Amino acid sequence: MAWFSKSDAATKKATSKRGQKRRRVKPLWRSPLFVTGYVLVIISSASLAGWWVWQSGWVQTTVERVKWIVIAGAAKTGFSVREIFVEGRFETPRKSLLKALRLERGAPILAFDPQAARERVEALPWVRQAVIERQLPDVVHLQLNERHPMALWQRGGKFTLIDTNGELIPLKDVSNYTNLIVVIGKDAPRHAAVLFEVLATEPKLASRVKAAVRVGARRWNLHLNNKIKIQLPEDDPGAAWGHLAELNQKHALLARNLISVDLRLVDRIVIREVKKGSPDEKFDIVPNLPKQKQKPKLRPFNRPNRHPGGRLISERDT
Repeated sequence: MAWFSKSDAATKKATSKRGQKRRRVKPLWRSPLFVTGYVLVIISSASLAGWWVWQSGWVQTTVERVKWIVIAGAAKTGFSVREIFVEGRFETPRKSLLKALRLERGAPILAFDPQAARERVEALPWVRQAVIERQLPDVVHLQLNERHPMALWQRGGKFTLIDTNGELIPLKDVSNYTNLIVVIGKDAPRHAAVLFEVLATEPKLASRVKAAVRVGARRWNLHLNNKIKIQLPEDDPGAAWGHLAELNQKHALLARNLISVDLRLVDRIVIREVKKGSPDEKFDIVPNLPKQKQKPKLRPFNRPNRHPGGRLISERDT
């Protein structure tokens, strides 16, 4: 049996502690939580500073200044407008087109915005679609797709020009287009193109049509230049129109003193004549149209013309 003293036990305990590894304590700044928070603070500060700079307008102003410095420098080296080429212009007045372009000779071509110019040009009454391109270093090219006038739409005693798609052409003065057929009815513009395709099958007879009235949103009544009314059927008006042309060619039907020709029945034609002493009389469905003015001749774009600013712009129209 071994006997140990208190001093021997204390010595053994101290020796055991010295044998163990000493545990190190990591600094706070090296902990993952501290590093993550530090990074977030930096990112937030940078974002806040960037937001403040952007809101102050300093970036936009600086970029805009640099852009115009570059544009001005490029213009001095030959990147300025020398010519404007236009194709597809038939009805659009030259003056209106140049006004919409907002362009003059010598202007920096890099400062010209084709997209904004296209929107302004397509707002002109005659222009359906426009393609505008910059051809560096000094040419602007325009390709126009204009509306084609088809008829005059009468409503409320007023006349509006419509194109081949039935869309309105917002002209204030239509006196140069009184030779066109007048269509009448709420939905007449939307259905006029189909009617005109039917009329075109007999062009000689179609040349005598003065007006077309839409009846019950289903069919048409035609009024000829001698005031005879032609009542087309709802179904297959083309066949009835062709039959009328054949009868007129063989028997000079429309040269007779008639009030109307009813083609609505499949198996017969109903003709109404003016008889002596009859109270029936012909009437004109179309009131007096605006007095036709002499259509001004548009100067071709291939001639040099003086710009309102006194600068010369060369243009070509095909």
